Amino acid sequence: MPKISVEIPQELLDDLDEHVGDDGKFVNRSDAIRASIRKNLDILDEIDERHDRLETEE
Repeated sequence: MPKISVEIPQELLDDLDEHVGDDGKFVNRSDAIRASIRKNLDILDEIDERHDRLETEE
């Protein structure tokens, strides 16, 4: 899996960390960020579909 580097404001990182770990929803930061990206891409696909911009595989 490729690794990337991003800059994240401390406030967002602090909020993210509240959901990571033994008592959190995610195992680690990477897991949380991957889940967020997947969710965002799903939302973008729904918007594209509503505007007839979604490419179909034929």
